[in-house]
Amino acid sequence: MGLVQWAAAESERLLGDTGDRWLHVQGVVDRARRVAGILGESDQEVLLAAAHVHDIGYAEELRCTGAHQLDGARYLRGVGEERLARLVARHSESRYELEDRGLDSDLATFDHEDSVVADALTYRDVLTGPIGKPTSPAEWVADVERRYGEGTLVVIALRRALPALRAAVERTELRLGGQVRTEARPGGRSLPALPGKSSSARKPR
Repeated sequence: MGLVQWAAAESERLLGDTGDRWLHVQGVVDRARRVAGILGESDQEVLLAAAHVHDIGYAEELRCTGAHQLDGARYLRGVGEERLARLVARHSESRYELEDRGLDSDLATFDHEDSVVADALTYRDVLTGPIGKPTSPAEWVADVERRYGEGTLVVIALRRALPALRAAVERTELRLGGQVRTEARPGGRSLPALPGKSSSARKPR
């Protein structure tokens, strides 16, 4: 069994009965396939595998710290998938939330990967809503606020992370062709440009 097939099976085993969470993961995987072309063959496999397992830390049987990024990463490390563990631990700028939770020392055990793969994983996560539909970084944060409540630790951390999330989105958009691409929503509407940004070509960081 290849890495992607293994990751898909583990994700379904751990999250297949979680409703909206499972729909979100399937949306991330579907959209990861669309950006995989900017990567080499081996990195394509890693991106797709990471998309499958990025949220497995929500599974009840893996719960330890209560932070899904760390709990998923610890499981992946335990089964020998160290690169997936690093990507999952730090996906979507988790460092802000984990610092606020006092888990920064735990996060430090997972090296930061500054790579096209890491950007692409964050890109697909934050552009996929809770039931697998396209969204934007600002809408993604707003949805978390509706679910968790204004002023909660998770929301405060995500708002702090928003500039870094936008930067990862922009870097990936540039790699995809140098301009912001919109995705059609049901009914024909397209996603808005990132708040406060022009939809014209942008300079990379």
